[in-house]
Amino acid sequence: MLMSFGLGALAQLSLVLSGLAVFLFKVPRRTVGNLAGFGAGALIAAVATDLLPTAQVLATWQTALWAMLGAAVFLLGERFVNWKFGAEGAGGPLGIVVGSIVDGVPESIIFGVQIGHGTEVSLAFIAAVFVSNIPQALAPSADLAETGWNWRRVAGLWLWVLLACGAAAALGHLLATNLAGANGARSAALASGGILAMLANSLIPFAHERSAGAGIWTVVGFCSALALGG
Repeated sequence: MLMSFGLGALAQLSLVLSGLAVFLFKVPRRTVGNLAGFGAGALIAAVATDLLPTAQVLATWQTALWAMLGAAVFLLGERFVNWKFGAEGAGGPLGIVVGSIVDGVPESIIFGVQIGHGTEVSLAFIAAVFVSNIPQALAPSADLAETGWNWRRVAGLWLWVLLACGAAAALGHLLATNLAGANGARSAALASGGILAMLANSLIPFAHERSAGAGIWTVVGFCSALALGG
């Protein structure tokens, strides 16, 4: 279980590193938009080729129900941060952070379940998650820095996400070794719904607002994720 926690956290380490990077390098607004578009495309590929196939063991209505629950979790989280921080201030980029949590936690549970079942750990999969998290964290971190957040606050935010994902991986391992039939399918469906809601409400509008070329970068991100997955 400790290995599951460590590997789950390691895959998310790029979130913290990307959050710190915006304080070391000036990232142009257009680049932020392009990176956000790239991240959106990678997430669309993850839903289509990884999460939904994992959920296929469920009945279609169950997959739809868990996906709707994932969307509801994201929308409630987004509504909270908009109320707390303001939709025009930190609330916008924090909505993407909420999406990262709704994505990362269920994904980490699936990862822990696979380890618990004795599935060989794929370094390529860990690398793909690590790389795909970079634009997903860099884009909102750059905006949070512009609203006045210092590096400690941004890094602390992503550190909490990292720890949550590590704990989720450990939980997945625990479920796999103690519950018959635990396969991560419901977590995959939940993550799919949360990601799609986040893409529509937060990440894609965020990207397009900052760069007219965000659309092509979305396609680049999608194709890159397909290539890594293949």
